[in-house]
Amino acid sequence: MALDSAQKAEIVAKFAKKENDTGSPEVQIALLTTRIKELTSHLQANPKDFSSRLGLLKLVSRRKKLMRYLKKTNYESYVKLIEELSLRDR
Repeated sequence: MALDSAQKAEIVAKFAKKENDTGSPEVQIALLTTRIKELTSHLQANPKDFSSRLGLLKLVSRRKKLMRYLKKTNYESYVKLIEELSLRDR
C-alpha cells in the first residue's frame, strides 16, 4: 500500500519548489493524495478492512490540515495545487 520509491520520486520532482524538496506543503499534499487514492480503491475491494479505513481517515485529516495551512500562507500555490490534483475546495 505504501508508495514505492519511483512513484514518490516522480511526485516529488513534479511538485517540488527546488531540488530535494520533500518537506514543502505542496509535495506533502501530493504524496498524501496519492496514498489516499490507493487506499480508497483498496477499501472499495475490501469493505471490512477497518484498520485501513482508520488509516485513511488519518491521512485525510492530515491532508486537510496541510491544505488549510497552504491556503492561509500561499493562496496562489493552493489554487494551482488543487487544480493539478483535481481536488475540491469548499
